[in-house]
Amino acid sequence: MDDDFNTFAGWALFAGIVGLGLTSISSHYFSADKPHRPHHMGYEIEGVEAEAGEEAVPLATLLAEADPARGEAIFAKCMSCHTVDSGGKNGIGPNLHGVVGKPVGEGAGGFVSSSALKDVGGTWTFDQMDAWLKSPKAFASGTKMTFAGLGKPEDRAAMMVYLNAQGSNVPLPAPPAPSAEPVAEGGDEAQAAEGEAAAEGAAAEGAPAEAAPAA
Repeated sequence: MDDDFNTFAGWALFAGIVGLGLTSISSHYFSADKPHRPHHMGYEIEGVEAEAGEEAVPLATLLAEADPARGEAIFAKCMSCHTVDSGGKNGIGPNLHGVVGKPVGEGAGGFVSSSALKDVGGTWTFDQMDAWLKSPKAFASGTKMTFAGLGKPEDRAAMMVYLNAQGSNVPLPAPPAPSAEPVAEGGDEAQAAEGEAAAEGAAAEGAPAEAAPAA
């Protein structure tokens, strides 16, 4: 009986040793225990990379296509802090009547802006205002403005067009001209060859017949 138990225990120990050895060998073979990160993290989502690489629409184009009514609807969320009518009172934020084109950090009616905003300097151009509306904290680190910003460029453009119509009336920048349609590769050469062939055909039709040799 003891001999059978010892035999069984020996085989079990041998099998465990073989299994441990195979596990160690396979882990080294497949590099399963390497500390570096894998080359590809997770699953690739088709279309995401292409969208990220798309060229942004120019601000001038967005402004030209913006709807002031949409901007007014968006500005309704700001009316708890700002007024926009001529001679309107300052609230938590300054009155914004005629704000486009005014110096950055100089609030209307004696409103005291934060030093962070004053340090930016310059005037409220459309580019400056676009950056401000996108992320006030990124535009002027340390600003008292608690508004998180407008993520959609179309919303920012609509807001600016609406604010510009409230006493500023600064001319909108001209949108860039659309690029010409690309010519297919080899198109110029093909068109030139077709033109030459047509010219040769026309010349052949209009040329006088060659005189027959004398007998």
